[in-house]
Amino acid sequence: MKLGFIGLGIMGKPMVKNLLKAGYEVVVYDIIKENVDLMVEAGAAAAGSAKEVAKDCKTIITMLPNSPHVKAVVMGENGVLEGAQEGSVLIDMSSIAPLASKEISEACAKKGVKMIDAPVSGGEPKAIDGSLSIMVGGPEEVFHEVYDILMVMGGSAVHCGAIGAGNTTKLANQVIVALNIAAVSEAFMLSTKAGVDPNKVFAAIKGGLAGSTVMNAKVPMITAGNFKPGFKIDLHIKDLNNALETGHGVGAPLPLTAGVMEILQNLHMDGCGQDDHSAIAKYYEKLAGCQIRCEEE
Repeated sequence: MKLGFIGLGIMGKPMVKNLLKAGYEVVVYDIIKENVDLMVEAGAAAAGSAKEVAKDCKTIITMLPNSPHVKAVVMGENGVLEGAQEGSVLIDMSSIAPLASKEISEACAKKGVKMIDAPVSGGEPKAIDGSLSIMVGGPEEVFHEVYDILMVMGGSAVHCGAIGAGNTTKLANQVIVALNIAAVSEAFMLSTKAGVDPNKVFAAIKGGLAGSTVMNAKVPMITAGNFKPGFKIDLHIKDLNNALETGHGVGAPLPLTAGVMEILQNLHMDGCGQDDHSAIAKYYEKLAGCQIRCEEE
């Protein structure tokens, strides 16, 4: 089976590799030629535009940074809808605003193209090992039609509701992740300033109620001072901005989200926008005048 894949960034490249390993023929496109070349070396075929991808493949996956990018790639000049055949399926795995998903879906429907929004959680590590959590919005029959494809890239895929529901679920996920990293950073700064080795604090509490997937993934990075991005600060700013806009639109209070957004914006202004979101700890380190690091063995 031939699949199209548009968007070959931190997440897209390992997702394509897993599709290739599973035996799918994958046609790829990205505006950065080096990314395309890497995927061709891995066994993919290259296309010269999103339109070309859609002409060649009846199932097209997009993995792009934000709403404007997806709109341009799908609805714009040389976009997916210019090349798509009637009956094609668009799987948008980008994390975008739910209203944008609905707008793109309406444009797809006019061309006879079916669409689901299927954003993911898990970052680069889970993209590499094919264990992403996938949240899906759109027609349930389309979800079942592409379920096997999703499960090549994911450890789970859950149908959450109508179009946009996947991205609404992803926004809830991103709120929890951001607040969790902030809480972990705050707590570990407290223990560090009080003179307790953060590694020992981590060992003591990770199996209790405070333990979480976020803590397990991010504390080792923080205590090692390793902020190489699996998910960038600037992308989390984008997600929380979408969450705040959506919250304002539906009347949901998000005071804690707004507070963490200010931390992220501060980090962006300090030049940390391309760091992993575990760099939220840097905000606390700057205020406290010390680093959250393990004692030397």
